[in-house]
Amino acid sequence: MIRNFALRLDLDTLEAIEKWAADEFRSVNGQIQWILDQALKKSGRLKSK
Repeated sequence: MIRNFALRLDLDTLEAIEKWAADEFRSVNGQIQWILDQALKKSGRLKSK
């Protein structure tokens, strides 16, 4: 299930994510999803698929 929600980011953070996403050929949304997924797995809050 996918849910939509608003996310507020300061300009420096957004620009850093945009650059990172472009470097890895992802959309900004895809990059944020990847970052969150990695952090959740690392903390043990989400099991690897």
